[in-house]
Amino acid sequence: MTTDRLAELLTILRLERIEENIFRGQSQDLGWGRVFGGQVVGQALSAAAQTVDPARQVHSLHAYFMRHGDASKPIVYTVDPIRNGRSFSTRRVVAVQDGQAIFSLMASFQVAETSFDHQSATMPDVPDPDTLFTEQELAKRFFDQLPPAVLARIPEKIRDRAVSERPIELRPVDPLDPVKPAVRPARRQVWFRANGSLPDTAALQPALHPYLLAYASDFHLLAVSMQPHGVSWMTPGLQVASLDHAMWFHRPFRMDDWLLYDIESPSAQSARGLAFGRFFNRDGVLVASTAQEGLTRDRRP
Repeated sequence: MTTDRLAELLTILRLERIEENIFRGQSQDLGWGRVFGGQVVGQALSAAAQTVDPARQVHSLHAYFMRHGDASKPIVYTVDPIRNGRSFSTRRVVAVQDGQAIFSLMASFQVAETSFDHQSATMPDVPDPDTLFTEQELAKRFFDQLPPAVLARIPEKIRDRAVSERPIELRPVDPLDPVKPAVRPARRQVWFRANGSLPDTAALQPALHPYLLAYASDFHLLAVSMQPHGVSWMTPGLQVASLDHAMWFHRPFRMDDWLLYDIESPSAQSARGLAFGRFFNRDGVLVASTAQEGLTRDRRP
């Protein structure tokens, strides 16, 4: 069964074509009031893919976040069909809101080919996702255990955001206390999958799964760079925002099957944190990789 949140996400990822190479997308408010970065990545990739021969699948994307998007307003995506070669197609996408560019993306698509194939990355040994709690279940258990006086100090919109349904189901392997986060190594694993069954037509739309994974890949990445410093997204006084995002698609996968996101951060400096991520399916096959640098500005006294 497809949940309401997932069905809504699938709709906004399809976009509305308003002119040749120009698309319009609506937003799904996850409780921030501003557009979730993963949504813009997924929509921009969708816009690019709709201008490419369906026989060519995305193999990489590189993007920059320039301004926050307003979730209450539509976003216009303009696609520049830079190149159509014999094997590869390249597209540049600019997302505009209120007359200003808020995001840009370069994506490359390739025809199916066979050649060398190896995988040196090894999937971490982690518990099965069916033995773990979802992020919403963990948040509810956490809030239920807080004394009323402490709970009252947490803004209601933050509590609602933490327990509300999402289109992607996330199950952390080793959950972090967001209010009093312990100092930890800069590594984290999270199981991901679509929160509900995908439409049967998804089998006829292989690009749908990369759209959804691009959307999901923005969850948790930047947070890992803050773990060695004992802070989280709920720590007052932090300014956190994605700056850029890159992704490489290696092998076929389905978003309605569990994928393990293995994330590590090799460096944080100059109010920026860097993180790398790898997606494995349940058989340990590496299906995609990500990289992101983000703003982690500490404004605490």
